[in-house]
Amino acid sequence: MTHLATHLACSLVLCLGLAATSHAQSVGDTAAQRFAALDKNHDGRVSEDEYDAAALFRTLDADHNYRVTVEEMQALLGPDRDGQLTAADRIRVADLNGDGELSQEEVERVAEMRFQSLDTNHDNELTLAELQVGFWRP
Repeated sequence: MTHLATHLACSLVLCLGLAATSHAQSVGDTAAQRFAALDKNHDGRVSEDEYDAAALFRTLDADHNYRVTVEEMQALLGPDRDGQLTAADRIRVADLNGDGELSQEEVERVAEMRFQSLDTNHDNELTLAELQVGFWRP
């Protein structure tokens, strides 16, 4: 994977709005809103456990067939927005085996990469400041 593709793949999770935080609630459009949704124990830090890639996959996999399609991702993202990756682009950059869909392993890999990218002090927890710095960064 090229450097650019790696950064684009890493943006998959954050740009999805970290939908894993809740199937029913909106996680918001700001870093602070998304941080609050992720910080399940309200301690002011987001641990790797709270940054839950398995829950993200379950949210994305609407038909529960263990594959995430462009259509499923588009349904979660809503309409395309100028300057943001399309659902097809997000699938393409994270799709390691080139089958046009994402497996749980592929989603979890991207989530882990994104968490590590955001965790600038490498303490295995995210602060609001770390999330804010990386919020729009691919």
